[in-house]
Amino acid sequence: MDRRTYLGSLGMTGVAGIAGCLDTVGFAGDDSRTVLGPPSEERGEPIHPVHGDEFPSFSLPDPLSDETVSLEDFVGERAFLMTYIFTACPDGACPALLLRLRRVQEDAAERGYEDDVALLAMTFDPERDTPDVLEQYGAERGVDYEADNWHFLRPETYEEGEKLLDETFGMPIQRIDDPDEHDFDDDHGDHDDDHDDHDHGEYTFNHYNLIVLVNDEGIVERAYPNAVEQREEVSIETIVEDARTVAQH
Repeated sequence: MDRRTYLGSLGMTGVAGIAGCLDTVGFAGDDSRTVLGPPSEERGEPIHPVHGDEFPSFSLPDPLSDETVSLEDFVGERAFLMTYIFTACPDGACPALLLRLRRVQEDAAERGYEDDVALLAMTFDPERDTPDVLEQYGAERGVDYEADNWHFLRPETYEEGEKLLDETFGMPIQRIDDPDEHDFDDDHGDHDDDHDDHDHGEYTFNHYNLIVLVNDEGIVERAYPNAVEQREEVSIETIVEDARTVAQH
């Protein structure tokens, strides 16, 4: 049984219950098609794509540019980083994920490879993350929309996004309709300088904090799980350097 089939069989048994096997900078594919060598550590058998895997095909609307963004837009053209967020994130983790993509965007502008890398952030809360909300959220965090390499991706419905995350991207989430019963203060550690205390409202989500770096052939170079932790393997500097190396190759 491959990882995708295994993921489908899991259902939503709870993200917390599978977090241990997701906490890995893993690799399982053919590294002859990658720029970066295999990562230095491997723990468990992650269910999201990892080093040497083909990134799964997807097609999602970008409501800010009024276009549909797909994997095929990048294969043969440019590398990309992808992460998964919701703007009402209560603990600073999602802003910290965007911070890492924004730092790559800044580095690309400074070093002249902005046309060789794209930054993708998919919301899994389209009910609240309207186009206006996403645009303001990015602007507040310094996203440069004029660079033409940033895309907010927004499924039409929560159910569509949940299925895509679960069955395609290997990033299951769990919606929590009574967030007052959960303590989010210490779930994710130090989140750098983009922490904010956004009100999570009437519902929130359990999710883990994944960034994936994919080369211009559609092959995963790095998967950074728990990407907001203070570890060298997932530091801002490491992600920026990896993205620069892959994009400029």
